[in-house]
Amino acid sequence: MPQPQNLILIAEDDSDIRDLLTVTLESAGFRTVAAKDGNTAARILKVARPAGLITDVRMPALNGMELTQIARLDPASRDTAILMISANTHAHDIDAGLGAGADRYLPKPLSPQRVVAELRDLLEGKQP
Repeated sequence: MPQPQNLILIAEDDSDIRDLLTVTLESAGFRTVAAKDGNTAARILKVARPAGLITDVRMPALNGMELTQIARLDPASRDTAILMISANTHAHDIDAGLGAGADRYLPKPLSPQRVVAELRDLLEGKQP
């Protein structure tokens, strides 16, 4: 089953940020599905097979690092564009996120325009 090219999974436990990302991405022409924790996001990832995943690092149950690793180990989501977001902005945090398999790592507070630009850039690079 091919990935829907404009479906983005948002994994974020903060409802304000989750809502901001949803509105921002939908205004930019993406379809979204959101999860408030990593376990829910992992289940959605398997079923919906989104083209992109935006994940917070700190979430209950399953954090963004673990979610990213799960996505990279599953052949169905191995090529999903992953944008990791976090208030943790030290070099070792960024290295850990990229080492877990994220394609990009953006600091909070987020610039909605930058999120859209980074996501579009990632998706364009992953098209066959």
